[in-house]
Amino acid sequence: MKNKRQAGFSLMELLVAMMIMAVLATIGIRKYQEFSANARYIKAHDTVKTVSEGLDMYYLKHGKYPDFTSFESMVDANSPLVKENNIPVNVSPADPWGNPFEGKSGKGGYVISCAGDPSGSADRPAFTAEPGKNTGPSGAAPTGPEKEPAK
Repeated sequence: MKNKRQAGFSLMELLVAMMIMAVLATIGIRKYQEFSANARYIKAHDTVKTVSEGLDMYYLKHGKYPDFTSFESMVDANSPLVKENNIPVNVSPADPWGNPFEGKSGKGGYVISCAGDPSGSADRPAFTAEPGKNTGPSGAAPTGPEKEPAK
């Protein structure tokens, strides 16, 4: 009688393969979470940038900034920024983490701010936008040339 070897994998081979897959899955999930958090941060920056550019366009047309007491009133469907097509209709008053953007404007200028990533990541800090200044995320989305302050 010949000694036939049974075809298949040993328990040790299966455990090694499962460990390799688990390590790769862990690395992949962490990278996915990191990219997802960066995408949320860039989305928040783009929203603030869109509204600040809308305010700047309003200023160029009327010679003053509109009076708003909150960011929500800036992006409301009845806002002059929306009615004059300076910003899109569907801008969310909340950042991608669900926290409200802060903002106000008056004849002399505006301030719009985002609290940043609530997990406290140093890579995604709070930022603000003001006329002539934009302290957005470094390396996230290009902010273009710095604007001259309104006089």
